[in-house]
Amino acid sequence: MNQTQLDGNVIDRCKRGDVRAFRELYNAYAAAMYNICLRMTGNVSDAEDTLQEAFIQVHRNIGKLEREASVTAWIKRIVVNHCLNNLRKKKVYFEEVEEVEVAEEAGIDEDSFTWTVSAVKSAIHGLPQGYRTVLNLYLFEEYSHREIADMMGITESTVKTQYMRAKEKVRQIVKQQNLIR
Repeated sequence: MNQTQLDGNVIDRCKRGDVRAFRELYNAYAAAMYNICLRMTGNVSDAEDTLQEAFIQVHRNIGKLEREASVTAWIKRIVVNHCLNNLRKKKVYFEEVEEVEVAEEAGIDEDSFTWTVSAVKSAIHGLPQGYRTVLNLYLFEEYSHREIADMMGITESTVKTQYMRAKEKVRQIVKQQNLIR
């Protein structure tokens, strides 16, 4: 997000219907929001569609935005909600679990294999959609387990379990990639 391009009155101009101001807002946020969409949907086409739908909602509801300081969080929340709706339409399965205490993972000898950005990205992309969604929301979007549970309509323990399983699956995939080399 290039917020330095936004001056203090862009939101006010957007609220008054200034199309150029909305273009400035879009240009400042689109790249970062597209990255969220791509991480969560897993493919370019869905990410582009989701981004477009989210910014249509931003445009329609900009008048409801009360504080300019919350623009980033407000737009991000709209984008994340559209991503989740996209996943719901595709009937992504989030495995419900009974209330269990999630133990911290045991030490893994991570020195025995190489972590590269491309290996981790590839591993995350290879996760089942439910795992990938929880991992993205928690690690990259920095939502709490409780917030994710509320957004997705699942229990907090399910979120924690999905997150722990996602992390373990990423480790397994990266380890497997290192063994193949």
